[in-house]
Amino acid sequence: MTDTLPHRTPAVEDRPDLRSRAGRLLQGSGGALAGLIVLFIVLSLCAPNFLSGRNLVNVVDQVTVIGILALGATAVIITGGIDLSVGSVLALSTMVLGWLSHDGGWPLPLAMLVAVAVGAAAGALNGLGVTMLRLPPFIATLAMMSIARGLANLITDGQQIVGYPEWFYELSSNRYLGFLAITALLLIVLYVAGWAFLTYRRSGRAIYAIGGGHEVARLAGIRVRSVTTWVYVTAGALAGVGGIVLASRLDSSQPSAGTGYELDVIAAVVIGGASLVGGSGRVTGTIVGVLIIGVLRNGLNLLGVSPFIQQIVIGLVIALAVAIDVLRRRRA
Repeated sequence: MTDTLPHRTPAVEDRPDLRSRAGRLLQGSGGALAGLIVLFIVLSLCAPNFLSGRNLVNVVDQVTVIGILALGATAVIITGGIDLSVGSVLALSTMVLGWLSHDGGWPLPLAMLVAVAVGAAAGALNGLGVTMLRLPPFIATLAMMSIARGLANLITDGQQIVGYPEWFYELSSNRYLGFLAITALLLIVLYVAGWAFLTYRRSGRAIYAIGGGHEVARLAGIRVRSVTTWVYVTAGALAGVGGIVLASRLDSSQPSAGTGYELDVIAAVVIGGASLVGGSGRVTGTIVGVLIIGVLRNGLNLLGVSPFIQQIVIGLVIALAVAIDVLRRRRA
């Protein structure tokens, strides 16, 4: 009889361990993973062709740009800030890319680097506005949203730039392993790097500390202004990368690009479990939030839902995610 006990005990103990791991995973993404699974099942039953391979590839392509922007926004929101300018900075970067490569005669790879640098410069102005001028992040990035959009239109007097080299368009159109484009692979690499940075690097942990309390972080020896500024610089640079990816997908640069993207980006981060008051948020949760936004929009399109109704749905989803976050913090 006693011989059976050592074999039973690990089996009984393993089940709670598996449940606890699953619980931590769901809690870490704010329950977003469970929501994504439910949404996927519902749309599979209701939306025609949702489960087709071509449509799932389209979903991945559609979330690539938002996903890149949301990665930078995750760090910003963890610090307790917010960035309303990502869509406009994306537009500015993509117009700089097109203007330099078409009108300026610059080599496209060099123009791509400058486009990312322009995004980083816009992010730096955001960061300095928040840290040096002590502007609320909402005001600083709202001002940059207007400035960047105006500059994007000013570059070509509101005209789009069309026609890039074939190799540039193929970055988002050629499929490897049947479904993975270079731009989608870039998204995966960026998220792995972002996850590793926030999890294992001292600077990554400092971002969480700043979100938990600026004064406490300063007393702990963290250079709050420097770290916060670099967070906004990174968000701006990623907006520049997003502009390049969008130009590759559309084979054009448009000054109206990125309009309304800030809404989807903030929604994805909050749905993924980040708190708008700062101090919490995970890259893994953000990618789940990005997929929820992408799958939801794709499914609504397949169902023939009006774009105006889609805006209402996304707004309700944001309100629900924030309400859940408020309730979770009250319980804590």
